[in-house]
Amino acid sequence: MDPFKTTIFGKKTLSGVLKEIYDTQKKRDQQIIDLILDLKPLVKELGDATLLVPLIKDYLDMGLKNDDNLIKMATLVQRIINSSGTPESGGGIGIPDKEKAELLAEIRKIKDDE
Repeated sequence: MDPFKTTIFGKKTLSGVLKEIYDTQKKRDQQIIDLILDLKPLVKELGDATLLVPLIKDYLDMGLKNDDNLIKMATLVQRIINSSGTPESGGGIGIPDKEKAELLAEIRKIKDDE
């Protein structure tokens, strides 16, 4: 069975979830670029920059965090593809317990940040 067609919850397939993540990331990237372009004309003097640059930095950090999450998802997908089994067939994705704990901790952290 194609791992990308695996239903992971409800009617969501792995492929569908990955597409949503990718589309959301691209939309967010464009929103950050638009925000920076909107704020750029407001910087007339050093004091303005002092107020606006931290705001821009926060948005850039958010984009980096989202990119990091995409990389983690890609790693997970790669492991599923390289795995000999799928969750439905009783196989696993071959993630060591330490990495499972790290992933769960990251999921909890992301949930707490929301």
